Amino acid sequence: MENGGTMENGGTMEYVTLGGTDLEVSRIALGCMGFGGSGRGHNPWALDEQAAARVFQRAVELGITFWDTANVYGAGASEELVGRAVRRFTRREDVVLATKVGLPMHDGPGGFGLSRKTILEQVDGSLTRLGTDYIDLYQLHRLDPATPLEETVTALRDVVAAGKVRYVGASSMWAWQFAKLQHTAARDGGPAFVSMQHQYSLVQREEEREMFPLLADQGVGSLVWCPLASGRLARPYGQATARSAGDPVARRFFADVDRPIIDAVQDVADARGIPMAQVALAWVLGNPVVAAPVVGATRPGHLDDAAAALRVRLTDAETAALQRPYTPRSPTGF
Repeated sequence: MENGGTMENGGTMEYVTLGGTDLEVSRIALGCMGFGGSGRGHNPWALDEQAAARVFQRAVELGITFWDTANVYGAGASEELVGRAVRRFTRREDVVLATKVGLPMHDGPGGFGLSRKTILEQVDGSLTRLGTDYIDLYQLHRLDPATPLEETVTALRDVVAAGKVRYVGASSMWAWQFAKLQHTAARDGGPAFVSMQHQYSLVQREEEREMFPLLADQGVGSLVWCPLASGRLARPYGQATARSAGDPVARRFFADVDRPIIDAVQDVADARGIPMAQVALAWVLGNPVVAAPVVGATRPGHLDDAAAALRVRLTDAETAALQRPYTPRSPTGF
């Protein structure tokens, strides 16, 4: 279910209820991995608080109310910046805060994975850093093969019952694993998983085979990370940015990206006279299961392009031209 709201620049932000819930989120999510500065284990291209403030402010102006971070981003620095930005630029009740648990925060037994100890410890740490008493969407960053699913879902049940978490989601796994996770939650009285955050873009479409049909069948919302393939779909082939040159995640997933796909995005963008990012995001938004792409903005203009993509309606011919060069490949990001 979608509706619109007026943005400061005269456009319209769209909103959708996430999965089968009544939780309303903006159709563009602000990805906060790039906030926190280069210290405390963060990426060298990450924005400090002063630079990040301009992005947060633009998000509020555009009506982007869905902000996504993780405990591990900057070893907690991203969550701290997000919390301060909420207090500086908006109100807690006007934003949906999402964070994650599972990747290593420290070497102790509660510092990584999805054990009961870890979830109880890390949810409190995230609440403190965010400066809030509840998290709207608490997501499993990856599955933990060392912890039984029953232990994970009952721990999530308890943090929801305690009022610390409103909804739970998952991220980046095989479709059969998500089906098993959802079944375990239903069987053991755990909360249903309302969202799946996974990699999806014109250069990585393998989720269309099994994950998207599963999400559609189960009424689960798709939150897309790397919808622009770490910027590769936002500029002509061969051009680099500081992030693409220094981001180990981007190099791991997109080093061998297909040039014909990027060229097709450029052709459509040139013909329309709009930025390539708008074309690539419009294609992602055209998937009916996608609730919101998570846009990792490092300058305010990135959010302007993302918001403008909501108004781009690709023709059947343009969609065919964008999809034609794709060839099957191994999924990445798990």
